[in-house]
Amino acid sequence: LALADPAAIVSILNPTGGLLGGDRLEIDVTVGARAHACLTTPSATKVYRTGGVPAGQRATVRVGCDGILEWIPDHTIPFAGAAVRQSLEVELAAGARAVVVDAWAAGRVARGEAWRFALVDSALAVRDAAGPLVLDRFVLQAGGGAGLGLAEGFSYFFTMVVAGGGDLAGFAEEARDVVAGREGLAAGVGQAARRARVTRGLARSAPVMLEAIDALWGCARRRVLGVPALALRKP
Repeated sequence: LALADPAAIVSILNPTGGLLGGDRLEIDVTVGARAHACLTTPSATKVYRTGGVPAGQRATVRVGCDGILEWIPDHTIPFAGAAVRQSLEVELAAGARAVVVDAWAAGRVARGEAWRFALVDSALAVRDAAGPLVLDRFVLQAGGGAGLGLAEGFSYFFTMVVAGGGDLAGFAEEARDVVAGREGLAAGVGQAARRARVTRGLARSAPVMLEAIDALWGCARRRVLGVPALALRKP
């Protein structure tokens, strides 16, 4: 990892190597005032098949005054028959900023298992003292009788939230240029009611998604956090 970077870079590891039905993982993080934390994972998170209750993962992150949070995990891969409920809540104090990524594969795509999971329920909330900045949730369930909409041919999807302050307008402008015309990617950048920008994307492959996230993250670091792009070297 880049030791000269201003962020404290922490890799969150699940020692079991994946989530099983009935697992309950709780992550609770506090980023102190004027501190800068970059939280990531060593690899993608696997969610295994279950015939019973869903796996669950809940993360809560509080960011102190003028603190910075970067939540940049690798994507989650729900296997065929998997069921998972996931939530992330970020609370920003005065002057705090955050870059948050929520990324998914539609399954073990190379094995022909795309969109064969039983349940994916993902909720994301970013708030400050005045109330919600971004509230996002999607629920995808097997046997719902609906088609894939615009997701045909795309097996990876992600959301990036940039919130709290800095040059949000400049980030959005640059982010639109980053995603425009990128082969294998369908993405857009939107403006929240206040103090946040949201990028949503569909990708045809994992490399396309990861390259897009990395480029957008670099934009967010420069425009909103005021630091250079960071390359997270992983085994």
